[in-house]
This record gives sequence, structure tokens and C-alpha cells, in this order.
Amino acid sequence: MIGAGVVGFSVAWHLQRSGHQVTLFDPQLGQAQGADAGSSAALGLLMARVFRRSSGRGWRLRQQSHALWRQWREELQQRGHVLPFRPGLLQLATTAAEQEAQAQLAEQRQDLRLLDPAELETLRPLIPQPSLGGLLSPEDGQLDPIPAMRALQEDGARLGVQLNATAVRGLERSGSGQWRVVGGQGSYDWVVLSAGLSSSALLEPLGHERPQHPVLGQALELQLADGDQAPLNWPGSLSWSGINLVPRPQGRLWLGATVEIDQRQGQPEQLLALRELDGKAPAWLQRATVLRQWQGLRARPLGRPAPLLEQLEPGLLLASGHYRNGVLLAPATAAWVAEQIEQG
Repeated sequence: MIGAGVVGFSVAWHLQRSGHQVTLFDPQLGQAQGADAGSSAALGLLMARVFRRSSGRGWRLRQQSHALWRQWREELQQRGHVLPFRPGLLQLATTAAEQEAQAQLAEQRQDLRLLDPAELETLRPLIPQPSLGGLLSPEDGQLDPIPAMRALQEDGARLGVQLNATAVRGLERSGSGQWRVVGGQGSYDWVVLSAGLSSSALLEPLGHERPQHPVLGQALELQLADGDQAPLNWPGSLSWSGINLVPRPQGRLWLGATVEIDQRQGQPEQLLALRELDGKAPAWLQRATVLRQWQGLRARPLGRPAPLLEQLEPGLLLASGHYRNGVLLAPATAAWVAEQIEQG
């Protein structure tokens, strides 16, 4: 397994508990995630039931992960690992077209509920504007990605996952049909690539063109001013105009978004736009103090739908390019990898 983001840890843990012997390679194992790691700027919103489509691979992966995360949380928590989960996700409609789409979705799925005008009015001073309507999904929510990755890593190590902080420089076929990891030791029956943008570079010498485009994931943690604790009474996390707002304990709030630009670190203007919600931040949000900020590059596939789930050669699997949905789709990705291996 190459890559120790949330997808890499999930795949390694799931394979090990399924009876396979797994070695997880990542040069940043044992340290904080690097600035270029996609999981480092994830807020962990699980948007499955409010997904607009009702068919296709994306729909199936989301629903599978939605069920698996519930099972995984229960299993890990029984062994003493706490995976903080905040239930509830409120999507706000900023246009009449979005409001109509929400109404149609609520008709299709009984677990979703449209906010009535009175409910929306009580929230109006506290939510970004314009907000013409709201669709509440009690089953969706937010999972803290860092504690989740820590739980998967620790329980995986207990099960026998081997951690290797070597930087993988390449992949080679051995004479026996196994794979050698250039920079590491030993040969392996299967290699799973989940190294974000580095996956493409490792595949090119093997003749596989799977280009991925870097986009910027960014997040802020804010401390609300005294008396501005009302957002904690929201019915869950908020999604508004591509920006996610996640209430946190002790009067704090996370803001996060993915910026569709090909730039690396040091984006003060982008963080400022996020901080001000592109000029539409409510007064209470403007009064909040920034405690910390973090950014990370996410891999978006070019010319192919996200994520990239492919068997490229016998024993070589690609599970990368999750773009905005690495935390959400990690369990379904792990199940797909296990299925490919078990089918041989």
C-alpha cells in the first residue's frame, strides 16, 4: 500500500483485518501530514444521502461508504478508538434552481427534509445569505478525519500492518511476477497506489498515463466571540455555495473549501476569501478570531471521473484521485481493493 492519507489507512486496515499481510509505505508516517497531503485539509463531511444523483458509480460508492462508515465506527469504538462524528448536514439553496432541486430530492428520499419557512427564518441571522431554502439530511454528517486516521493506523498496527516510512521512487516487476518497491525492501503480490498526485508520477515509467490535476483544499479554525455561540445549535454542519461550515466544541468553527486553481502553498488571498465567505460572512463570523489555517493539494483526475479505481496490470491497483471526497469514499475504496485482490 503506497500512500498514508485517509484512503491509504482505510485500505491497509481493511485488507489486514480481511486476512492479508499489508505493508504501508509513506515517507511521512510517524509525523504530521505534510502540506501537500490532500487529507491534511479535509473537514470530513460525509455527503451521501444528499448526493443529487440516484444511480451510477458515484451514487453506489457513496451509499456503500455511508453504510460502511457506520460499521467501522462501531467496530473501532468497541476497541477503544473514539471517532468523533457530528450527525446532520444542512445544504442551503442560494438560487431558485437549487431550491427546486432540493424539493425534488426531498420527494425522492424520505430520510431528507426541507426546512419550512419558519425554521429557515429562525436561522436566517446566523447563516450566510442568500439562503432561499434548506435541505436537512440527519443521516449525513461530519467525521473528524485526523482521529479517524489515527484509529485506523493504531488498530491496523495491532492487527499486523507494517509501517514503512520509505519514500517510494518507483515500481518494478520481479522475475517471479511480483512487484518490487524501488527504495524499499521485499517483493509483493499486489501494489495499491493511493498516493494522490504522486501516483501519476509512479505510473508513467510503467506506461500508464493517469494525469491528475492539483487543486487546493483549505480550511480555517475560528474561535467565536463571547455571546456568538448560536451556530452550535445548528441541526448539523452547513454546506453553502461550495463552502462548508462545521461547528466545533468550545465555541469554535471550521470553514473549508476546495479552490479550483493550479497553485501550491501560500494562498493568503484565497484564505481571506474563505474567511469572509466571498464578502457574505454574517456579522458573528466577522467577529470570530482565526486560530489556525491549513491547506493541502488534492488530486483531481483529468479526462476520467473521480476517483480512479482501476486494475492496470496483474497485481497493480490504482485507488487515487478522490478529489473532494477522500474521507467519504475511503471505506468503499477499501472494499473495492479487497474485492479485486480476492478475485485474483
